[in-house]
Amino acid sequence: MSDDATADTGGPHVERGRIRGALRGALGGIVGTVAMTLYRAPVARSLPPTAEFWAQYVGEGEPEDYPGPALALHLLYGAAGGVVFGALFDRLDADRSLIREALGAVCGAWYGLSLSAFGQPVILRGLLGQRLDASESFLFHAGHVVYGLVLGHWAASRQSDSGGGS
Repeated sequence: MSDDATADTGGPHVERGRIRGALRGALGGIVGTVAMTLYRAPVARSLPPTAEFWAQYVGEGEPEDYPGPALALHLLYGAAGGVVFGALFDRLDADRSLIREALGAVCGAWYGLSLSAFGQPVILRGLLGQRLDASESFLFHAGHVVYGLVLGHWAASRQSDSGGGS
């Protein structure tokens, strides 16, 4: 079977590439979540929304009672979001590293913003019953843009250039 036939049918070569893209995305999602958390920590007066989720659906206390589970769940969500981004971004064919990294950062920023655009009405308002004031809403969206920038640049910078890569 030729390489062309394998690529056309989604053979093992293509599957390994998608898995590598998803793994790069998961690591990028974790790094992006750490960056987002560090960005919001000095200005936010609360834990990430995962603390509210944990308090409502798993624990029995107040959100402030669950900093460890909240941060762990936040990292898990970030990794899961990164898997999706990594698998999708890996399908783009950007040949040169600078173009690929710029595209990764731009696509990542849009991805992060789309996550927050979905998350605020559906997760925060719908699932958790939270309403953010204007300042909290801005921080929520800006933090997700930081997440996306880091995730996108991470994933793009780790794709190989003709067998090279970082």
